[in-house]
Amino acid sequence: MKNKYKGTIVEESLKDNRALNNFEIVGFEITKNKNPINRWHLYNVNISKKDIEKISKNLKSNKWYAHFWKGKEVIAVFKNKTFIFNYDKKETWKPVIEYGLSIGIPRKQLDFPIN
Repeated sequence: MKNKYKGTIVEESLKDNRALNNFEIVGFEITKNKNPINRWHLYNVNISKKDIEKISKNLKSNKWYAHFWKGKEVIAVFKNKTFIFNYDKKETWKPVIEYGLSIGIPRKQLDFPIN
């Protein structure tokens, strides 16, 4: 897994969810919303940098993003836009947060958790 990034992909964010077949899925979770229509299907994946670039083209709209990390390097992928920043250096988060807010993503969703 030397050249792989970890990340989370929300199935509902993808134009074509068959893309998930191309990734190494290492975990899965469904959010706990009472209304099934509001539930998200979260796939934890190991993914190459090349495949991360493909995700951008498969996102439904600007309201979605996915993020991936290797060590403290984080890659946030929006539809046709990508940001790379250092998790520990919060000043490097500013451009990605400003962009996310500008396209209507709630601030609380721009937290980019890594583990």
